[in-house]
Amino acid sequence: MTRQVLDIMNGEVVIPQNYINGKWVTSETEIFKDVFNPSKDEIIAKTPMSTSNETIQCIKAAKKAFERWRRTPAQTRIRYLYRIRDSFEENFEELSKILTIEQGKVIDESRGEYRRAIENIEIAASVPILQQGYNMEDIASGIDEMVIKQPLGVFFCVAPFNFPGMVPSWFWPYAIATGNTYIVKPSEQVPLSMTRQFELIEEAGLPRGVLNMMHGGAEVVNTLIESPDTIGMSFVGSTSVGELLYKKCGEFKKRAQVQGGAKNFITVMPDVDIKRTIPNLMTSFYGCTGQRCLSGAVLLAVGDVYEPLKIAVVDAAKKLTVGYGLDETNQMGPLASRNGYDKVLGYIQSGTDEGGDLILDGRDLKIPDYPNGYFIGPTIFDKVNPDMTIAREEIFGPVMSIIPVQDLDEAIDIIHNNPYGNASSLFTSSGKTAREYQYRVNAGNIGINVGIAAPIASFPFSGMKDSFLGDLHGQGRDSINFFTENKVVITRWF
Repeated sequence: MTRQVLDIMNGEVVIPQNYINGKWVTSETEIFKDVFNPSKDEIIAKTPMSTSNETIQCIKAAKKAFERWRRTPAQTRIRYLYRIRDSFEENFEELSKILTIEQGKVIDESRGEYRRAIENIEIAASVPILQQGYNMEDIASGIDEMVIKQPLGVFFCVAPFNFPGMVPSWFWPYAIATGNTYIVKPSEQVPLSMTRQFELIEEAGLPRGVLNMMHGGAEVVNTLIESPDTIGMSFVGSTSVGELLYKKCGEFKKRAQVQGGAKNFITVMPDVDIKRTIPNLMTSFYGCTGQRCLSGAVLLAVGDVYEPLKIAVVDAAKKLTVGYGLDETNQMGPLASRNGYDKVLGYIQSGTDEGGDLILDGRDLKIPDYPNGYFIGPTIFDKVNPDMTIAREEIFGPVMSIIPVQDLDEAIDIIHNNPYGNASSLFTSSGKTAREYQYRVNAGNIGINVGIAAPIASFPFSGMKDSFLGDLHGQGRDSINFFTENKVVITRWF
């Protein structure tokens, strides 16, 4: 077993290898992408931009392994998942620290991410129940009918930079548990978390080719989609990229589930307990530095709650501690990349140019021990117009836009006029209002007095409108259905 990733703890620059057919393979590419510690702006790794030829070899290995793996009893397959789960538990803190170093989020957020990854492995281990079909006797005289849920072959995922430790687990555990083989393509921006996972996965003794990893960029992704030997793709990332890949998957007759971007609206009614609501809002808007597809983006303050709520959120946001994520006292880390940092600065400038009232400016934040980090403090715009850029587009940073509205109908109209539909939350003490909200709002994940409407692993991670393309989501039963096909068998014996 290699331990290449742990070298970053000693300040060494790592060049992660691909994992193909049960072996660590150095990429043949001559092109690499620098990987930075976002708190220090220091290079910690160089991701190989693997070639099409290498990717084809990986696909061939996964295809060859499929026929053998699909014949492996489900109970045997899930024993490997239990071994992987146990290994992740034993190395939990180490995995969390690596994630914080390369992605930037604070250590408690990394721990939470790995807790959810482990939960997905545990749910996937329920395949002996979840993959069961159904049957009916005597559909006609002496004729029976049944449905068998069968695996299909080689699947792959294209993972995002914001949750490199968790998002691939929405897919690969379910895929291999149901009898498929799999290829993970981590984000080239954050390759180390997945590489360390594969170092631990190697210990589980999975048969060769069942689970593979390819580092790289567009060339790897295009090759995976265009190959006649792959079945389907799972993607999490921006809507613009997701739309291109979804279209390409259709062209090459692939199954696809595409989780896209988001613009999440949080509605607060006048009947709330503001003191109890504020901690939820801070976590929603500023947790993971606003870099999650479930982050709050726009605060819709209904009626008389507007003024006291505004005062409370500004006061709470000012008290959040920002800094290096490995410091347990910090509540918010840096943006994950220089590009993301510059993008968020651009949106803040756009908000001021379009007339937004910047009542809390996080641009001048200085972290004494980390002067080169990509840090932006909590930022709040007041009296935002729904037509402003900061109210319409996904910022993916610690920026809150407050829009005062007269009533629930106006709030829902604003939500529906935005093209995204990933998540939305309501804070209220009224059951009637809550039911109306969850009934009417077109968003895949609804929170009632919950700031982050994150489904647990046994439920699908939903999404609507421009936030999702496809019909089966990640996690839970949706994943089982995505990675299997229903075969109908009709039998008569003479």
